[in-house]
Amino acid sequence: MVTSKLYLGSVMLVLLTASGGQLFAAGAGQVQNLSGTLSVQRADGTVRILSQKSEVNPGEVLTTQRDSYAQINFSDGSSMTMRPNTQMKIEAYQFVDSRPQEDNAFFRLIKGGLRTVTGLVGKRGNQDSYRIGTATATIGIRGSSGETLDCTQGCDGVVEGGDKVQPGVYHTTYTGSYIMQNESGSQIIGEGQFGFVKDATSPPQILPGDPGLNLKDLPFVLGANQSFKQGQDCIVR
Repeated sequence: MVTSKLYLGSVMLVLLTASGGQLFAAGAGQVQNLSGTLSVQRADGTVRILSQKSEVNPGEVLTTQRDSYAQINFSDGSSMTMRPNTQMKIEAYQFVDSRPQEDNAFFRLIKGGLRTVTGLVGKRGNQDSYRIGTATATIGIRGSSGETLDCTQGCDGVVEGGDKVQPGVYHTTYTGSYIMQNESGSQIIGEGQFGFVKDATSPPQILPGDPGLNLKDLPFVLGANQSFKQGQDCIVR
């Protein structure tokens, strides 16, 4: 059994799993599905509205607006769906077929929620190479699927009823197992369970059920990665 760690500030989730190259340096991923508005702030500070098939790159900050969903497919076969009112930065991304030891994917969830399905990064080479960071912890995900929401400042508009949930970090596991942990303790989160941690001084716990997040089906299904093609962007002036 191997483990993969993901920190959400001071909270950490650890995934438990059983035991010739193309480099996507610039275009790490592509917008596969889009419902609503998705914008990107480039490394040079410019802001653009993205469309389906637009490329996304390391160093960029992606933001969904109200009632907007965006699915991003990455070159290693992983997929990520951003919920409404969500902001995420691609801190780092590197995937080379022939150099698994150099795999690196680090996404920072600034606010809102992400549903993730992992690809090759985290399954080969460095077992801790796939990470999602938040204001309070970092989570390592590998060979699994789940959903993480940073509601420390509220989740109004992110999910139905998000304005009524208790502030904190939530995680639910769809496949595989995770350990949510901080300095106060740890808790395994199995398939179908909901984990919660209020803050760094409170131990993680298993909730009796959905706390009111209503993580219903998304407007589109996370699927396999497809070939990247240059998309068209609209500049916000």
